[in-house]
Parts: sequence; structure tokens; C-alpha cells
Amino acid sequence: MKVIFIKDVPKKGRKYEVKDISDGYALNFLIPNRLAEAATKEALKRVEMIQSQDMAVKKIREDLLVKSLQKISDSSITIFGKANEKGHLFAGIHTAEIVAEVKKSLHLELDPEFIALPKPIKEVGECSVTIEVQGKSAVLKVVIQKA
Repeated sequence: MKVIFIKDVPKKGRKYEVKDISDGYALNFLIPNRLAEAATKEALKRVEMIQSQDMAVKKIREDLLVKSLQKISDSSITIFGKANEKGHLFAGIHTAEIVAEVKKSLHLELDPEFIALPKPIKEVGECSVTIEVQGKSAVLKVVIQKA
């Protein structure tokens, strides 16, 4: 049965993706839980329209973010985390925490996919995080302090 995924389903499909799934799984799990819908002609047209709108909104957000890269590189954010006496954090700082703090401090909408963070930050101190948008980049100073 062909279905259109409404939400991301781990190891099965991403949002707005059209896939051929077994009938039982689609009818008993995906469709009742509103994770997917049957791929009819009307649903496919609607999904195409929604995808084009989402792409336009994403493009506008990226353009605004490119214009704000100078503001990002001139500023720094502070994140508080629980740490031991040696300065090692109990829980690493991930891109989600950085995005939330940028939104709160700098009032900028930033997607986690634009942040180049190879591994979570695990120590108290100052760290530089690269933000890459449309081939342009800026370095954001992230200060981690003990809570």
C-alpha cells in the first residue's frame, strides 16, 4: 500500500515521503496514529503544494539568517549546565540547547541543521561553534558555565 508520511517515522520514512508499506502496518499502525495517510491523487497534490510552501518558507528563513551572520559572529551566548568540580558537564550541550539559547538571546530562528557541532560540548568554558548557511559561515562564541 502506498502511503504519504505525515510525520517522521524512524527507520520507515520522512515527512511528506511517499513509500510502499505493507498493508497491515499501514492500516493498523501508521494511519490510526496519524503518522501517514493513503496516497490518493488528491493527497499527493496537497502534499506537493505543502512541500512547495515549506521550501519557500525555508528559503526565506535561510536568506534572513544569511543577513544575520554578522550579528551572530559578533555575539556570544551563555549556557548553564550542571558540572562536577573538575568542570566536566554531567550532560552534554547539544545543538538543540544552542538553538534555544540563540532564539532567546539573539532573537534569531536557527535550524539545528545549520550548526556544525561534531560532538556535544562536555566541559565548562568557552567554545566556538560554526554556523553554515548557503555556503557562508559565521563563528558563534558559546560560553558554558557551571549552574
